[in-house]
Amino acid sequence: MPTITSFLAAAPRRWRFPCLFSLLVVVLAGCATPHDAFDPGKPHHRPGGFVNLHPSPHGNEERSFLRWQWERLQSDLPADRPERVPRVVPDIDLLRSNRSDLTVTWLGHSSALWQVAGLNILTDPHFGPRASPVPFAGPRRLTPAPLTIEQLPRIDVVLISHNHYDHLDAGSVQALARQPGGSPLFIVPLGVERWMADAGVSRTQRMDWWERHVVPGPAGPVEVHFVPAHHWSSRTPWDRGSTLWGGFVVQAVVAGEVARLYFAGDTGYAPDFQEIGRRFGGFDLSMIPVGCYLPRWFMKSIHVDEEEAVRIHLDVRSRLSWGVHWGVFRLCDDPIDGPMDKLPAARDRLAVPVDAFVLPVLGQTRVLRRAAP
Repeated sequence: MPTITSFLAAAPRRWRFPCLFSLLVVVLAGCATPHDAFDPGKPHHRPGGFVNLHPSPHGNEERSFLRWQWERLQSDLPADRPERVPRVVPDIDLLRSNRSDLTVTWLGHSSALWQVAGLNILTDPHFGPRASPVPFAGPRRLTPAPLTIEQLPRIDVVLISHNHYDHLDAGSVQALARQPGGSPLFIVPLGVERWMADAGVSRTQRMDWWERHVVPGPAGPVEVHFVPAHHWSSRTPWDRGSTLWGGFVVQAVVAGEVARLYFAGDTGYAPDFQEIGRRFGGFDLSMIPVGCYLPRWFMKSIHVDEEEAVRIHLDVRSRLSWGVHWGVFRLCDDPIDGPMDKLPAARDRLAVPVDAFVLPVLGQTRVLRRAAP
């Protein structure tokens, strides 16, 4: 969830003035304008942006950034231990040759490669060194990406959940748009297509909550649904909520049966997930965030902790869930390896089997379903 304020908090003191100057340039170059998709009949629409569908179960937001930073100065935060994050060398040949099996590969944070019905789909791709508006400061990558963009198979579709810097990385998006063979289709929330156009990316499909877009695939059509999440958007201090945020459901027939994958994006806990579970009837795999939720008084309405992540797993009726949004960038007060200690206890409290909600291994490919020979 890096924003301007968290970026400044992470910057060394000597860099803060040049950082502020650089941010002013960024802001002047990219101030938000009212969106052109306003629908007064939709409860999450406002003339200048968007809101969540439901109040947070934690009550009203208590969002004092200055209080958070003051408390950080008084606290000894736990150290990151990136060496704990498990990783393997990806099987690049498998990823490039697969045309039929349903597979998922975690690439770090919220980035993953989904191979569905012959399509290569990326979620929130971030291959850069920092989650930041400028290259010289802000949250830096603590574990290297297991693959470079050049090592990936040709990407057909990119799913962008929202515009925070750890989910929408300009360098990664622009590099993917330049891939040999032409740009992927970028499926983005309402309003983000304007940012994409400014970044030189023209092949986009914008979506509102509960909309569906069908992408033709070599092994049949792939349905992409954009679904609600309980979060927010911004890339400057002045554009909060001006673009939409959400999650994605991808659905296709694999080996004669419908397969469904779910990516929650970034989210707090809300009733949205029970509705997603009702509408789609369960998932073969869900990617649910488990990191960046401390201090709880500041983050609780917009970021789930491990126990709420497990509740989402139950709400959406997932057969297997991966905990993501951890292991790469230090964005909040919890360390990047924190879910390794806390997810097992949360799973136990809610009586979820050990193998039903797991932390993926960085770079490892999981074959969810093999297509019929």
